[in-house]
Amino acid sequence: MNNKINIANLPTKIEKLEKISAELGVNIFFKRDDQTGSEVSGNKVRKLEYSIKEAIDQGCDTLITCGGIQSNHARSTAAAAIKAGLSSVLVLRTNEEPEVDGNYFVDRLLGADIRFITSDEYSNSRQEIMESIVKELEKDGRKGYIIPEGASNGVGSLGYINFVKEVLEFEEKSDTKFDTVVVAVGSGGTYAGIHMGNDIYLDGKRRVVGFNVCDTAEFFKEKVKEIIEESKEYLNKKDLEKVNSENMDIIDGYVGDGYALSTQEELNFIWDLAKKEGVILDPVYTGKAMFGLHKEIKKGSFKNSKNILFVHTGGLFGLFPKKNQFEFKS
Repeated sequence: MNNKINIANLPTKIEKLEKISAELGVNIFFKRDDQTGSEVSGNKVRKLEYSIKEAIDQGCDTLITCGGIQSNHARSTAAAAIKAGLSSVLVLRTNEEPEVDGNYFVDRLLGADIRFITSDEYSNSRQEIMESIVKELEKDGRKGYIIPEGASNGVGSLGYINFVKEVLEFEEKSDTKFDTVVVAVGSGGTYAGIHMGNDIYLDGKRRVVGFNVCDTAEFFKEKVKEIIEESKEYLNKKDLEKVNSENMDIIDGYVGDGYALSTQEELNFIWDLAKKEGVILDPVYTGKAMFGLHKEIKKGSFKNSKNILFVHTGGLFGLFPKKNQFEFKS
C-alpha cells in the first residue's frame, strides 16, 4: 500500500479537546487531517495520493473529477494536480451562477478547467459527462483520468487504510489507546479505508463509527461495501483474508436540512466549539458529525468508549459562504 505520491503533510497531529472532554465525561481527541496542507487541506488528499499515482502510471496528464460548487475534493484535486505536474477538469454541480467564494474561489485561483452542470445532470449523468471529457481530451492528444466524487473508490480508500497505521504509530509512542474512531461519511471512501485498516491492523477490534451527512446509513453501508470490493484488487492475499465488509457502524439522524445545508443549531454548535477549543469545524461534514457525536454521547450511545478519536476531515473554505448565516452575539 505504498504505491502513492507524497503530497500531504503527514503524519497529522492528534490533540485532546480538554473542555469538551470534561463536559462529556469521555476523552475526545481530534486527528487533524484538516492540516494535511493549505491548498490540499482535508482528508481528500490522502486518497488522491493513490489515485494520482495510478493516473501517472497509466500515462494520464489530466485529472477529471466532480462535486458540488463548494466541493473540498474538487479544490484539493485541482491543487494536487498542479503539484503532480498534471492538469484538472472540475465538473461542479450548481443551478445558478455561483458566487466566487470559498472552495470555488480557490478553484479559480488554481486555474482549474471548470464545467458547470445542473443538479439533475449531476444525479443522473455525471459519469457520462466525465467520460465525454475524456474523449474531448483525446482529440487534443491528451489522456484523462476520472476520479469519482470524493476519490471514494478502491484505490482512493487505500489512503485511509494507511491512516490506521499512522494512528497505531502514535499509540506506540504515547500512553493513549483509542477504542473508538469517529468520522463523517459523505461519499464513503474515508470510512471504507478506516474500516479496512481496522480489520487489517487490529483484527476489527476498535469501534469505527460514521455519521452520514447525506442520504441514509443503509445507503452508505451498501456504498462502503462496493468500495471495499473495488479495493480488493489492490490488497495482498494476507490483508484480503482479514477484510470484512460487515459490522459497519453508521449512525443516521444528523443530516439535518440536507447535504451542505445547515440548521441554526448546527452553526451554533460550530461557533460554540470554536470558542471553547480554538478548533473550527466545517458546516458540511465535521460540523454535522461532531454535532451528532456530542448528542449521541449524551444519549449513552458511547458509554463503552473511553478514548474517542474524531477525524477532522477539513473543509474550512466551505465555511466562508455561510458567514451570513451565523447569528453572532456579543
